[in-house]
Amino acid sequence: MLAGIASATLLNNKNVETMTEFWEQAFQDKQEMWGLEPAKATILTKDFFAEHKIKNVLIPGIGYGRNAQIFIDNGMSVTGIEISQTAIDLAQKNFGNDLKIHHGSVTDMPFDDKLFDGIFCYGLIYLLDKYERRKLIQDCFNQLTENGYMVFTAITKDAQTYGQGIQISKDRFEMFGGVKIFFYDKQSVEKEFGDTGLFEITEVTENYPFYLIKCRKAK
Repeated sequence: MLAGIASATLLNNKNVETMTEFWEQAFQDKQEMWGLEPAKATILTKDFFAEHKIKNVLIPGIGYGRNAQIFIDNGMSVTGIEISQTAIDLAQKNFGNDLKIHHGSVTDMPFDDKLFDGIFCYGLIYLLDKYERRKLIQDCFNQLTENGYMVFTAITKDAQTYGQGIQISKDRFEMFGGVKIFFYDKQSVEKEFGDTGLFEITEVTENYPFYLIKCRKAK
């Protein structure tokens, strides 16, 4: 059993190292690769958070901050988690010191014992394997206050890239020079989020078709 735990730890460390190298190189080469405007899902989430009077927002995988400023502009404080130091440097260059960002992988959450009444996780969870996704969902849920909300975006099986590349496991494929993507349907959303207050799944189209997944931590 101990050998199995050790092997899993080594594998996780290797995955984190690989992802760090990938995103560090990507941000060095392409800088603000998605522009500085927030994504459509971010605008929808901002409206939702404002409606529910959210004040403190955690953004795992904050990148260079393009999806953070809109929350700050609407009176919310933002804390981020980011694996790439280059992306953190870009965020501070573009948006100043309004953002507190933990440098590290979301697989190492939590980084502190702070609780948040809103968590927004954009374009991230589908890049993780089954165990990492489960841990991220639970870690986020654990850092919610009572009556707090967490919102995730997840790429759907309607994406044109579904089924391309090398299949690793059910609905998960390696493509784009080594990126591994898990494609969701509503059944897999309900399976992974069903125990963490899932109450709504809607669809939103960005560059890819996404689910906008909303969960609430009830009293």
